[in-house]
Amino acid sequence: MESRGSVPARPLSYEGVWRFTAPTVDVSVPQARHAVRDLLKRQGVPVRDDVVQGVLLIVSELVTNAVRHAALLSPEVAVEVAIEAEWIRVAVEDNHPYRPKALETDYAQTGGRGLLLVREIVREAGGGFDVEQTAGGGKIIWAALPLRSPLDDPPLREGVTSPRPAL
Repeated sequence: MESRGSVPARPLSYEGVWRFTAPTVDVSVPQARHAVRDLLKRQGVPVRDDVVQGVLLIVSELVTNAVRHAALLSPEVAVEVAIEAEWIRVAVEDNHPYRPKALETDYAQTGGRGLLLVREIVREAGGGFDVEQTAGGGKIIWAALPLRSPLDDPPLREGVTSPRPAL
């Protein structure tokens, strides 16, 4: 019997993309965090607790930024969770054109370090983080984390690089 190429792999049961919207008000922050936590449990995503905590903190920080800084031009915020076999990506979209930047650590400030925290969580996990403009002039801030720690993976052979999320 002749083989004519490989059969595409079927998605794992927990893979998919989920999107929901919420008003840009304070109560949406814990609601978004709980919705993402419940989604990960419901889908049976095989993810370590420290990654879950990182993802939930990222969702909280990104939705908080939208509530604090984008509400005037964006009455709603969209939260998207994309899960692949090796990665989880969370994104928050609003209609405000301002592209925030992670501030440097200033211990005299009582706030303003959310994106710095997100950047550090992503860096420690070996993930990715960016801000992109939407076609409508708003922005999407996303962060992708590997489901497993780089310490969990076997060492890579020379010349082989770590995969980036294809989200």
